[in-house]
Formats: sequence, C-alpha cells, structure tokens
Amino acid sequence: MSGFRVEKDSMGEVRVPAEAYYGAQTRRAIVNFPVSGVPMPLPVVHAAAMIKGLGAEVNAGLGLLPVPLAEAISRAAREVLEGKFDGEFVVDVFQTGSGTSTNMNVNEVLANRANELLGKPKGSNSPVHPNDHVNRCQSSNDVIPSAIRIAARRGLSDTLLPSMERLRDALGAKAGEFSDILKIGRTHLQDAVPVTLGQEFSGYASQVDHGTRRVRATFRDLEELPLGGTAVGTGLSAHPEFGARTVAEIGKLTGIPFRPAENRFEAMGAQDPLVSASGALKGFSASLMKICHDLRLLSSGPRCGIGEIDLPPLQPGSSIMPGKVNPVIPEVGIQVAAQVIGNDAAVTLGGSLGVLELNVMLPLMARNLLESIGLLSAASGLLADRCVAGITPNRKRCGELIEHSLAMVTPLAVSIGYDRAAELAHEAYHTGKTIRMVLLEKNVLPEEEIRRILDPKTMV
Repeated sequence: MSGFRVEKDSMGEVRVPAEAYYGAQTRRAIVNFPVSGVPMPLPVVHAAAMIKGLGAEVNAGLGLLPVPLAEAISRAAREVLEGKFDGEFVVDVFQTGSGTSTNMNVNEVLANRANELLGKPKGSNSPVHPNDHVNRCQSSNDVIPSAIRIAARRGLSDTLLPSMERLRDALGAKAGEFSDILKIGRTHLQDAVPVTLGQEFSGYASQVDHGTRRVRATFRDLEELPLGGTAVGTGLSAHPEFGARTVAEIGKLTGIPFRPAENRFEAMGAQDPLVSASGALKGFSASLMKICHDLRLLSSGPRCGIGEIDLPPLQPGSSIMPGKVNPVIPEVGIQVAAQVIGNDAAVTLGGSLGVLELNVMLPLMARNLLESIGLLSAASGLLADRCVAGITPNRKRCGELIEHSLAMVTPLAVSIGYDRAAELAHEAYHTGKTIRMVLLEKNVLPEEEIRRILDPKTMV
C-alpha cells in the first residue's frame, strides 16, 4: 500500500507510515491515545535514548550484544540526542501509566535507525530488534522513572537555577541601590513603621535565595536511578552488573553524580523524589507570587496608588484608556506561579499512585514537573531582566507617605504612653493633619525632642 509499510508485532499486522522511524507499537499507541496532542516531553525522550545508547555499549562490554549492533544503537542514540529525530516521538503524554508506549517509541526509532546505518530497511527489525537488542537488560518500568529523574535533575540545574540566581542577584542589586531610601512599611495593608526600600527588596532576594537552596536539596534523591530493576525491581532478565555500569556511564556523560538506587523497589514503586522536587517548585512559586504581587502594589498608580516605585514601561496597557501601562511581567509571574501550584497538586496525586511494585502516573508526573521547571525558568528570567533590573524609586513619594503616616506615632508611645499616643493618632487621622503637626500644636513635647523622635532614620 502506497505510503505505508506493514509491520507485525505480537498482536498482528499494523500499517506504519513508510518513512516513519517508529514502528508497530508506536502506531498502536497513536491510535489508542488521541488525548491531548502533546507528546512526552523531549527531555524525557532524550534521557531514555541516552540510557539505551549507553546501555548498548555496556551490554557489548558484558558480552550480551554484538559490537556492530551496539555501535549502531549507540550512534542512533547520539543522533536522537542531537535532535535529529524529535518529530518521531509522537505518543501522547497521556498514555499507559508506566510510559511503556514511550519506551517502545524510543526502542523502535533507535532500532530502525540502527538498521538503516547497517544497510537494512526500516521496519525489518533485523539485525537490530527493538526489544531483543535496544531494550536488552531493561524494562519500561526502570527506564522511564530513570529518564524522568535525569530530565528533571538536568532541567533544575541547567535551566531553573541559573534563572533563579539571576532573579536573586537582580533583587539583591536593587536592595543595595535602594538602601538609603526611607519609606513607610505596611502590615495588613495598613501603615506600619518605616523601613528602607532596600530592606524590602532584600527580603525578596532572600526569598529567592532560600528557594534555590530548597531546589538544590532535591538533587540527591533525583540522582538515584533504578536501572537494572527491570519489571518489578528484582532485575529479572538483566545482567547483575548492567544497572551500575550504565548509571556510571550516565554520570560520566552528564557530569552529574547519578548512582544506582539504594532500593530499586522504592525507586520504582514510588516516585517520592519527583513529589519532593515539585514541592520545592511550589514553594518557590509562592515566593514568586508574593514578590510579583508586592511589585504591582508598590508601583500602583501612577498617581492614585502607592507609587513608591516605577516599573519599566513595556507596552500599552489598554485598548480604551490611552497612556495606561500595566505591570505585565509581574502578572506573568503570578500566572506562572498559579500554574505551577496546580501542576504540583497533580504530581502529588501521581506520587500517591505508586500501586504495589509500580507507579502508574509516570507520564503525568513527567509532564507537569518538566512544565513547571520550564515555566519558572522563563518567568524568573523575565522578571529579573525585563522588570527588576529597570525598577526606579520614587523618592519624593516615599518621603511624602512616611510623613503622612499615622504609624509615625509608634516611637512616641515610649515617652507619653500607648493610650495618649493612640489618642493623638486618631486626632491626626480625623483632622487630616500629620502626627508632627498635632504634636507641635499641642506642645506635647519640646520641638527638638519631637524632631528626634519622629526622625524615620532612627526607626529602621
């Protein structure tokens, strides 16, 4: 039949597009899982291909695979890692809970490309067979959890942490730049005692710094790989040295200290490291949302809000109100944080479905965790570069709001008592006067002492 080739698997004949590098089982999965139109994240696919390429080399060293076949599989895997076959990984992420269909998608692409390199046609399954050779000493049940951990660990260190550190440094730089700018603090959205704008930004920088530490704390558990466990953790049909040798090669290639799982039954039946990593991202999302909310409030106005800082104007903010400019980057950050918090809920549910010897929510957990890493990486970088770096203070507004704040009465309570200070604060509020004006009018204290007590520099 023109445009197709006919392949056979254990369930019978399947028509596969003639030019496809995937095979019968992938084609069945395409038909069976038309759910989201979103395939398994490529970092997981690439990690699986890495496992299989290095695994082929290990199997050759163990005498389990002819060297020419191993070399062809290894070369095919390297080509996958270069992105040459990204369009061949087409199975929907919502598939069998173990990720078996993605595992077979990778096996078939590598087998067909290896056979092509050896001068044989796609679909021949000979001399390289997707199960017998590419999948040797492996199962979906140990490969896919390992691939997800590799992808997540690399995404966290290579993509997310640099963006978070850039945001932390941008906030820290503003903390130093704004260290001499006095402003009113706020608790419960009400006036409180003064702070410096620099102190306020130092809190944001510290939040992000703590977030990076929590992310780093997840690394060690993610670095445990259950390779060699095959179907249920016992290692049936695998050479006893396969897992450790392959994990060692993965560590050399990635520069990350991956190691064999302390207990393969735990590492396959549960996915607590993924839940923990997602939890760290949720925690950072809470920080990101707080910071973005604050930046919106502090820059609100520009004339009828708080207006203590100005954000970089990036684009028109209204289709009807000329001249309006909105805090678009903080709003992106807030939306990303909300999405990541939602993703974490799904990852947490996924972690609870480690049913007996196998977790059956692996594709969902992979999708949500890697999406969260990508979203937070992008949002953190944007916030650092297109918002925080360009923030400027409104010194005049900061000074005006301090002087008009009723909270300036706070240190006065030490001299005249809490009740008398509160009485004066209420009088100032109802008359529209400042605390300083009321004190001077009533001769509560000598003018020099009033000046000393109400000096905001002494309050920070």
